[in-house]
Amino acid sequence: MKAHRKLTLFIILFSIGMSAQKTIIPLWPHNIPNQKESVEKEVVEHTEDGMEWITNVQKPTLEVYLPTKRNATGQAVVIFPGGGYYGLAYDWEGTDIAKALNAKGIAGIVVKYRLPWSKSITTDKNVVPLQDAQRAIRLVKSKAEAWNIKSDKIGIMGFSAGGHLASTLGTHYNDQVYNRQDDVDDLSARPDFMILIYPVITLGVPSTHTGSRVSLVGENPTEDAVVYLSNEKHVTEATPPTFLLHAMDDDAVPVENTTLFFEALRKHNVPTTMHVYPKGGHGFALALHDDKLKNWTNLLFDWLETLD
Repeated sequence: MKAHRKLTLFIILFSIGMSAQKTIIPLWPHNIPNQKESVEKEVVEHTEDGMEWITNVQKPTLEVYLPTKRNATGQAVVIFPGGGYYGLAYDWEGTDIAKALNAKGIAGIVVKYRLPWSKSITTDKNVVPLQDAQRAIRLVKSKAEAWNIKSDKIGIMGFSAGGHLASTLGTHYNDQVYNRQDDVDDLSARPDFMILIYPVITLGVPSTHTGSRVSLVGENPTEDAVVYLSNEKHVTEATPPTFLLHAMDDDAVPVENTTLFFEALRKHNVPTTMHVYPKGGHGFALALHDDKLKNWTNLLFDWLETLD
């Protein structure tokens, strides 16, 4: 009897452990574009306040968090953490966000994307993050049935520099930035919606985030490189519906990034919702300890329910 109870307890604990496991899959099945073999190593650190900070990404991945089938809405959000294109605030603006989405029945999928600072990236450093972003959404679309996701309800979300990458994907999804590797790459890279949280949008001065600009295109970029990655200049009628959030007192990424993008979206009749808080600064993520800001996720969930 005791042995039976022990076995039952073991099975229960094993099942709980299995259900809590995350799924991590590589982005690229063959060669990683624009990358050479290197002695460089990915670095995972924890800041003084406990945030997981990743630099020198060598092997980009998807980290997948799925809600239970009973709770699933069919929506999925592909998440790009910020970090100035130098690092990734991986849990703060990534896995924590995915778990919050899961609580509302939404799949959350975090992209660990490559950063232009890496010495193992050989050419076209400025488009390497976009290569990973395009591959990421195509890969999610290819897994839609297996992951209980509706293929026409897959959006993207980005914070700060991750917001720049998300808006780059949302405006450059048709650009061919890498060579086809498999059937996944035959799928469209267009997101069904965008969620941009205190995003970098423009690389133009004076409104850009200098750190992101330097990381992405260098200290003395060509005008063409700046224009190509100033995403307010590339909005069309086909740009996905967008949710924008920023704080007026953001002294890292000026609020003009969001208002510039809003105006471009409005001009092209793209359905858009914008929320600008008077205070909040930069990098607040879920803002759970800010009584005035923490409601922003409810505004987002309400908006997601309005999408067709």
